[in-house]
Amino acid sequence: MLFKPATSLSDWNLFSSSSLPRSLWRTDDNPPNHDHDQFAPSPWKWRGVSRAPRLSISIALYTHISMSHHLWHRPRTADADGTGHGNHKVSFSDSSKSSKRDSSRHSTNTSRPSSPRLLSPGGNKDRDRPRLLSPGGNKDRDRPRSQQPWSDNRAWQRVNRQSEALWQESPSVLSPASPQPRPFLIYHDSFLNLLGPSPSLSLLISDPRAPYFHEAGVFHPATNTLFITSNQIPDTSPDAVTTQNKTIVITKIEFFSPTDFTRDKVRCPERNYMANGGTNFRDGLILCAQGSLREPSGLIYMEAKRPHKAVTLLNNYHGRPFNSPNDVVVHSDGSIWFTDPIYGYEQGFRPKPQLPQHVYRFDPSTGDIRVVADGFGRPNGICFAPDEETCYITDTDFIHGDGTKVHSRAATIYAYSVYWTNDQPYLTNRRVFAYADTGAPDGIKCDVFGNVYAGCGDGINVWNSGGMLVGKILIEGGCANFCFGRNGEMWCFGEHKLWRVKLGDETRGALLGV
Repeated sequence: MLFKPATSLSDWNLFSSSSLPRSLWRTDDNPPNHDHDQFAPSPWKWRGVSRAPRLSISIALYTHISMSHHLWHRPRTADADGTGHGNHKVSFSDSSKSSKRDSSRHSTNTSRPSSPRLLSPGGNKDRDRPRLLSPGGNKDRDRPRSQQPWSDNRAWQRVNRQSEALWQESPSVLSPASPQPRPFLIYHDSFLNLLGPSPSLSLLISDPRAPYFHEAGVFHPATNTLFITSNQIPDTSPDAVTTQNKTIVITKIEFFSPTDFTRDKVRCPERNYMANGGTNFRDGLILCAQGSLREPSGLIYMEAKRPHKAVTLLNNYHGRPFNSPNDVVVHSDGSIWFTDPIYGYEQGFRPKPQLPQHVYRFDPSTGDIRVVADGFGRPNGICFAPDEETCYITDTDFIHGDGTKVHSRAATIYAYSVYWTNDQPYLTNRRVFAYADTGAPDGIKCDVFGNVYAGCGDGINVWNSGGMLVGKILIEGGCANFCFGRNGEMWCFGEHKLWRVKLGDETRGALLGV
């Protein structure tokens, strides 16, 4: 569909804080000319024209192209009130409104944007119309299938036919108690397969006394037990002086059925000061001990069964103390990978850092400890893809330990390729995998299909292995971390609240695969 140039600033929706379920795109078929710098003179050669007219023609062409083709804007899609404003989110239960919305759109305006096209200079209407140019003559026939324009590929046009987007007036985090819409936002049809026939979100525990549900999230299948670490809780005991009168407790929940369980509290055992992230290891679990002003930080192995004895695995890097280890994952070769930001120092219970904010690999069989990644603002969550050829690490520099939030700082998931040489793994090919639109990605995990899940400011965000946001599980108040259980079950931690999510039976965590 062709368009006329905008005549006022309100016609250009260049910048929007709304969360988009697809990439920013134009409503027309006229993309900007990417081949030339915006302020460079026209490279086209005009023969038989004097120098002055050539300048006039170049300026005129530049003005025409800049005004008509260079700006990109978001499509206007009418909301229920006809305002045309919305947050570009999709509700799981909105299939009843999709057909009516589709019929109101122009028949040539597909659900995916037109592919960028090369602008052809000329005078008549055919040459004025932007088009794809093929060296062979036919502009589309001899292009590889992967390079065909989106309008020619019906598979790309069909986006969420079961649940089309609701362009809502104002974005909001929806409570699971709200009858409509459900708290599952679908950005791509593949998310429907993960949700299964009857996804659900239910509140298991709400405890206003303290933020008992914050981090770790380690499910122990042998005992059907879930371990969760709290956020910082005031502590007036003499031992809490070195942690600025704060403590962290471990909650242990033993399940007999999805809704029948017992809840117990486990004080951080000896040597395990200010526990944070955790993961399964052998018959127990590993916890990240952030340490205190007196006790070192490091990695602790804790037994899953009472009396939960703990053993220190690592508490220094060649004699230099760690900052405050945050999250940990175990590779199939037995090595332990963990992140080490400076949140403990910023929150006042750790001394001044003596190491940069690194990601480490520790081999307990040999004692080898080495840095595998650096260059982070605040390295946080870490996990591997199911094939362990990719490692994902979150950077939560968006929020610092003193509580300050700066939107220009990283709230990013980075992907690394795992490269082996001399029987040792290295992380290479660092690239941006995703950027969280709400809050920062904290805990991160993969399912058996390679999809990536991260706890963010609005709940659980889900990307496929290519970095496309396919869906969200909206949780009131956000979700710092979460854990997979059995057969599509997830537990999500909302500080004072513990949530249970039921997805499709085949949607299982890659770490355990149960």
